[in-house]
Amino acid sequence: MSRTGQPAVLVATFAMGPTTRYCRHVHDEHQLAWAPTGVLTVETDTATWVLPPTRALWIPSGVPHETSANGTTTMRSAYLSPHLGPGWTAPQPVVAQPVLAELIHHLADASLDAARRSRAEAVLLDLLEPVAVATIDAPLPQDARALDVARALIAEPDDPRSLDEWGRHVGASARTLARAFRADTGLGFAHWRTLVRIRAALPALAAGEPVGNVARRVGYETASAFVAAFRRETGVTPGAYFRR
Repeated sequence: MSRTGQPAVLVATFAMGPTTRYCRHVHDEHQLAWAPTGVLTVETDTATWVLPPTRALWIPSGVPHETSANGTTTMRSAYLSPHLGPGWTAPQPVVAQPVLAELIHHLADASLDAARRSRAEAVLLDLLEPVAVATIDAPLPQDARALDVARALIAEPDDPRSLDEWGRHVGASARTLARAFRADTGLGFAHWRTLVRIRAALPALAAGEPVGNVARRVGYETASAFVAAFRRETGVTPGAYFRR
């Protein structure tokens, strides 16, 4: 229980459809965002996390974020009093091990008496096991023509056009576009496009779709080429990325 005698952990459940998005907001409490079914995406000013049921995300109080669903998703979030927690000042992925999942379900029971709730709240904090997850972020260029290219590739990451072809499409030379991507994002165009493709693949991979199907959908001719690119950027294979 909290210092005021009120529950220190409150659990809320949200049914989310494929187009559900909770726009940028902040909480006075810490939030442990988790989806027992479906795939959850959480975006902050600095990173994006794609969370299958095996992962949850600790979001410290006061951190602006937005949450969206990939397909039909149930989000069950625990909100914790700001004086509680492991002291993380930035969002931290944690392992949603089965006992943690069951405990979140347990704390959602409004009929729990104060003593049982207090014991469960203490155990919840003990179960927060951090896990290293590489985030895949592709910042947008500011140059208007490069931004047109970027938005088109985010919408259709499998578009195979070269920078020369994109230049003819937006009315700029390939050299101009290459300079704009490098100056505005800190990345070369090819590297930037790779990150966009991998980020586009994450929700489908998290949902358990076959790697070969996902690879073709985001522009790779073979699964092996996609896996190699994924490993270069994250240090692990797609399967290992989402493994408990």
